[in-house]
Amino acid sequence: MNFLKYTFKSRLVCLVCFALFAITNADAAPMGIGHNLFAPENIIAKDTARRAPGVVTKAGAYRPTRTLLNDIIHTRLDLRFDWLRKQVIGTALITFKPYFYPQNLLVLDAKGFDIQGIYQLDTLSRLDTLNNKVIKESKRGRLEYAYDRKQLTIRLPRSYNRNEKVYVQVDYVAKPNELPRDILGDHPEEKGLYFINADGMDEGKPQQIWTQGETQYNSTWFPTVDSPNEKMLQDFYLTVDTTYQTLSNGKLISDFSNGDGTRTDHWRQSLPHAPYLAMIAIGKYAVTKEVMANGLEVSYYVEPKYANDAKAIFGRTPEMVAFFSNVYGVPYPWEKYAQIAVRDFVAGAMENTTATVHEQGIQADTRALVDGNSDDVIAHELAHHWFGNLVTSEEWGQLALNESFANYAEYLWAENYTGTAAADWKNLQELKQYLGEADQKKVPIVRYFYKDKEDMFDSHSYSKGGRVLHMLRKLVGDDAFFESLQVYLKKNQFGTAEIADLRMAFEQVTGQDLNWFFDQWFLTAGHPVLKVEQDYTGADKTVRLKITQLQDTLASTVYRLPLKVDVWVDSVKTRYNVVIDQAKQTLEFPAKYKPELVILDGETQLLGTIDMDRNRNEWIYQFYHADKFLLRYDALTHLEGQLSDPEIRKLMFAAMSDPFWKIRQVAVANFSAYDGPEFAEAERLLQSHARTDPNSQVRTEAILTLASFGDDANMQIFREALDDTSYLVVSVALDAFLMRKPEDAADVAKRFENSKNDAIVASVGNYYAGFATPERYSWFLNKMEDMNPSDRYNFLQVFGKYLIKSPPDVQRRSIPVLESMARNNPAYFVRFGAYQVLGLLTDIQGVSAIRKDIRGNERDPKLKEMYSQIGEL
Repeated sequence: MNFLKYTFKSRLVCLVCFALFAITNADAAPMGIGHNLFAPENIIAKDTARRAPGVVTKAGAYRPTRTLLNDIIHTRLDLRFDWLRKQVIGTALITFKPYFYPQNLLVLDAKGFDIQGIYQLDTLSRLDTLNNKVIKESKRGRLEYAYDRKQLTIRLPRSYNRNEKVYVQVDYVAKPNELPRDILGDHPEEKGLYFINADGMDEGKPQQIWTQGETQYNSTWFPTVDSPNEKMLQDFYLTVDTTYQTLSNGKLISDFSNGDGTRTDHWRQSLPHAPYLAMIAIGKYAVTKEVMANGLEVSYYVEPKYANDAKAIFGRTPEMVAFFSNVYGVPYPWEKYAQIAVRDFVAGAMENTTATVHEQGIQADTRALVDGNSDDVIAHELAHHWFGNLVTSEEWGQLALNESFANYAEYLWAENYTGTAAADWKNLQELKQYLGEADQKKVPIVRYFYKDKEDMFDSHSYSKGGRVLHMLRKLVGDDAFFESLQVYLKKNQFGTAEIADLRMAFEQVTGQDLNWFFDQWFLTAGHPVLKVEQDYTGADKTVRLKITQLQDTLASTVYRLPLKVDVWVDSVKTRYNVVIDQAKQTLEFPAKYKPELVILDGETQLLGTIDMDRNRNEWIYQFYHADKFLLRYDALTHLEGQLSDPEIRKLMFAAMSDPFWKIRQVAVANFSAYDGPEFAEAERLLQSHARTDPNSQVRTEAILTLASFGDDANMQIFREALDDTSYLVVSVALDAFLMRKPEDAADVAKRFENSKNDAIVASVGNYYAGFATPERYSWFLNKMEDMNPSDRYNFLQVFGKYLIKSPPDVQRRSIPVLESMARNNPAYFVRFGAYQVLGLLTDIQGVSAIRKDIRGNERDPKLKEMYSQIGEL
């Protein structure tokens, strides 16, 4: 899964609580036929601890891999959908056999169903003596069951052994919108199956059905063993109105018209996968299909207005499939690969086997892709089809075996497609993401103790895990790294794994004992915090690095760190291989002269922090001589704000011509509000970047910097930029242009007020907000209604600026709109944005009480935490 770790425009974690032991309630009243199945001899322990059952720590309870009593071999679903009631009418035919020990019960996860009936299907054979032939007859026997609204316990007519297949049919109605609080727990937004605009009353919003199974939510719409260590095959029959398309796992086998305005689509998943990866999606879509050279079908499902943009959005997918097949050493193993965009998705994206679901923001017109594509999330979800789907973490505490690899796949794709500098820039963002979380939370990447399985979806599992894999790659070398991944995938394919399986694959390939690496990085909390003091003694021509590990070594560990130290002496770089493995340690290197520069981590691969003082000359030398982007970027950012220094100013001028866009962007931003020496030359370069830089981010930064000068000298630049190919450039140019209020400002604003790009609309809104005319109120509401969630959150801030300056009657008109949005919008961050804007109107009687009630009734744990932190502000 791709969770919203990025701003509000990308990935976010789905959440739900997880019980250590789910034991059938001995006091529950049966809801099926016959006597109480929960007599003492029938009590079933779902999970047994592999270590110390029942152990609870501050981090939470010990979480064992779920014990499987029965193995689900195949699931057939026949599903119809009641849109008005938001219900699923289903029949599930489950083929299973006892896992090892004989069983006379089948326990299924089934949340909030109305059970219509449960039957065992069997085939009996008898001899027809008259005709002397064997006749096979079908048998359909009604079964006794007990149901507590969470688990369905079915009594079988006898005990079956592990060599016998059993067929059980469950007729049911699933009601995901009516799930009670005791089933949803602390995560009420996780319904498993979602009806979008079910009654069609939300004008302009498509009607859709889609599912989200991770972690254990698919049991809200079909009965199963909802655990990642279960694997099954499936056939799903979906009966829908003929105007809809459907998507599910595997291949479309048939689409049968029923003659009554409905059609039944049969989707077959013929290779085993975990139940949480099962999916369906229903809606009106434009479908673009491609066929790769090996015959694999790759398809893209988008809303009809994006039909012509589908290949621009997803079109690099075939190249990605080929790339990952090559680097992982295992061909893409599934029957097809489809991607679909849905409305109001609860995560950033989800890697359902052969059918990834994306949130609606991935849809963009081709021009918007000038400012950046969605390759990161596309690569992430695709990589899961090896790490997560082909080989699945056996328990949620092992989630890094899924998410760390998907996270690192983003780096691998960037490295391949856009170059190492771009990949390293991404690497830095991921490191910052983890370090930011580590300020408040330090836990092992792989966790055997936790309170809530949804807590596993954090920057430790994603960002830290990906960086640890990068270090492992640097440790063993590329050839060994990728060969080890191939061994791991092939050995565990279509099964499950834990972290020891990954370690053993690397040890098998490299011949090394890697317990130390896996223990300190995957199984230990924290990261190294290094303080480095450098000293040079001319008498013995030796440079010394005194290194202290400052992290709490009781809570974490003293790290063993194989690093490469680069020493520049007389303009010549020498690289040394070192191992830091003590709390305090001194490294010595020969140096004929005092070094111009010493770099402790020459490969810039360490996950941790290094505090090593440098003077001005060393930073300048590092920028000009280091060959790694991260080292040059580090030097550049340490020299910011010093343009009065001629040598640093010269460096910034040079950086504006750097081959990599991020270096150019940082250098351009350094001249914001500049009015010092060589201003004319700086302005000329900035104007050139605003007009012709090949990267839209740099053009944008140049316009912002020119606007910071606060005069009209660059109005022509801003006017020209209104026709830029980049929406981002146009939006900032429009802001800069309208801010100066030229004579034609109103005409220019009107020209762009109906742009299909929300950032440009926000720039127009910012201009209109300055006047706060009541007639614009409807315009603000109409524009906000059409925006995707992330852009709507941003536009709410502009709307708030408008309301502050508006007359009281306009402010009062906005209160019910904002209140409804703060209570009911599917996106928690949009609800938060509306709540923030209401905070600007607390002078109006009743608004403070409304905000208090909104806070008190919010059920989303993320937003509740945000409210608790800001209080009544």
